[in-house]
Amino acid sequence: MKILIKSAKIIDINSIHHNKIMDILIINGNIEKIAKSIKSSPKSIANGSEIEFSAKDLHISPGWFDLHANFSEPGNEQRETIESGSNAAIKGGFTGVMVMPNTTPKIDNKGMIEYIYNINKNNIVDIYPAGNLTKNQEGNEIVEMYDMKQAGCFAFTDDKHSIKRSDVLKVAMLYSKDCNALIMNYPNENCISNNGKMNEGETSTKLGLKGIPSLAEEMMVDRDISLCEYTNSRFHLSYLSTKKSAEKLKKAKNKGMNITADVCLYNLFLTDESLNDFDTRYKVMPPLRTNKDNKALIKALKDGTIDIISTDHSPQDQENKKIEFENAENGIIGLESAFGLIGKYLLPHLDISQIIEKIAINPRKILDIDDATISEGKQANITLFNPKIEWEFTTNDIKSKSKNTPFFGEKLKGKALAIFNNGKFREC
Repeated sequence: MKILIKSAKIIDINSIHHNKIMDILIINGNIEKIAKSIKSSPKSIANGSEIEFSAKDLHISPGWFDLHANFSEPGNEQRETIESGSNAAIKGGFTGVMVMPNTTPKIDNKGMIEYIYNINKNNIVDIYPAGNLTKNQEGNEIVEMYDMKQAGCFAFTDDKHSIKRSDVLKVAMLYSKDCNALIMNYPNENCISNNGKMNEGETSTKLGLKGIPSLAEEMMVDRDISLCEYTNSRFHLSYLSTKKSAEKLKKAKNKGMNITADVCLYNLFLTDESLNDFDTRYKVMPPLRTNKDNKALIKALKDGTIDIISTDHSPQDQENKKIEFENAENGIIGLESAFGLIGKYLLPHLDISQIIEKIAINPRKILDIDDATISEGKQANITLFNPKIEWEFTTNDIKSKSKNTPFFGEKLKGKALAIFNNGKFREC
């Protein structure tokens, strides 16, 4: 297959062509040539052996990568499957996704890692399974990390099931150094959050809902940073949501610690006031906090304290969402709408190069996955997009099996147009 991309602005800080408008020729999955002007072959286009792609305000970047997604297979295929989740990723412009181990059975052994890879053979979207850090996600006994890493597990986490036992996390951090594995933990001290339903504050008091104080996150951030320093290991904090958490992370990084972090997209622009009508579509974990927290997290993204923006794509079926608020499940689907929300709410604060760094470059760097640099001789792994186009998000844009999102009818800015990866090309 031969694809000629015409007059695309390259957004890739690792490429010598960064910020230049160039033509890019891809042959048999590899970037063959990058130049100011490359002529297409009318004969090849006519017989279908060459595709020419052009669009208004066309931009190209390394393929976008989501660090936290739930595809629910195996065990909850009514919510999402690898296939439907991949279609959602394509629609949103993502060429790579790390799926969380919230499955039944759990992804806590070598066989389950191999199972996910076998399902995803020959897919345009790279799907990397995160393995559980503890057996059966119970928090007591670490998994066989070395065997799972050899099978292709790039990170270990119990996702929203925070590791309560400090001794278990300490041993896991020490062991991770021997097999060069990344440990990830969502900081949430359950004794403090205590089954709260939303952020603790004025809104929770007004609504009469049990709140989750920021302290629940910040106490565990302190603990995790201390363990990271003690073990001298590399470590990743997931889903930061408070101003103080960002400040603690910055201090740790300034000390030279090998620690990274991500933030969920919704915690950058939504606040707990979204829950004033008890709308369960806004019920997420970590909870939506305050405008002060949002501003601090955006600042932390801008100065490099927080490394990654994730979607936390979390499909839920209707019977778990359209019920009373206290009993509703957490989560919003996010892959299809992510970039449009980023363009609307974040591009006024971060430039497009910083955005691409947070959604394409840093996730691969932190997971130690081959980069997707736009350079001659490299395998093509790209997203084509228009950062300026305005569009309305509707049910027609959903490729997920679930529709739990509050953003239907919202005007978004910026959209993926096409992706190319693994020798395959798909328009979004």
